[in-house]
Amino acid sequence: MLTADQIKNIDWEKVDNLIPAIVQDSLSGQVLMLGYMNQEALDKTLEINKVTFFSRTKSRLWTKGETSGDFLELKDITIDCDNDTLLIMATPFGPTCHLGTQTCFDGSAGFDLNFISQLNDVIAARYEDRDEKSYTASLFNSGVKRMAQKVGEEGVEVALAAATDDREELVNESSDLLYHLLVLLRGKDVPLKEVIDNLKSRHQ
Repeated sequence: MLTADQIKNIDWEKVDNLIPAIVQDSLSGQVLMLGYMNQEALDKTLEINKVTFFSRTKSRLWTKGETSGDFLELKDITIDCDNDTLLIMATPFGPTCHLGTQTCFDGSAGFDLNFISQLNDVIAARYEDRDEKSYTASLFNSGVKRMAQKVGEEGVEVALAAATDDREELVNESSDLLYHLLVLLRGKDVPLKEVIDNLKSRHQ
């Protein structure tokens, strides 16, 4: 997070009192949007932990999601080497773009691992909706024991495919395992980020 000294060193005059702020998804790394902040918008972002910009069209502060509910929850802010651009890491709650897409740069394929984050979001939505036609929702409705059983079954299938040197089956069963593991984590209310943070801590 920005330190007091870093904030003090922002070259506001150079950027005409509006510093560009690039927002990335803190989980997937996907670039979500670009906005602009003045000093007041930056202060409010740090105060309420929701990304707030200065709207150049409305000439006022604008907290992303203030009308739609699709907030960007602040996770971290860093500044570049020239002290004139911010990089914001945030957790999006709903689509970021006003067009209803996940990112304002929706035409970009992004990182391949972004799909894991997108799949995780879909699974979370199925957890809330519990549509009877959805296989994912049926797993949630069947309970934790069934979800855990599926992870165990798929883990065995992955091991068997590897042992028999069946590459195609290894890919298929690994896909099934990853999917069912994400379902189980959601069913037990364990955020994927918590698992990623644990992995990071092992390699520090």
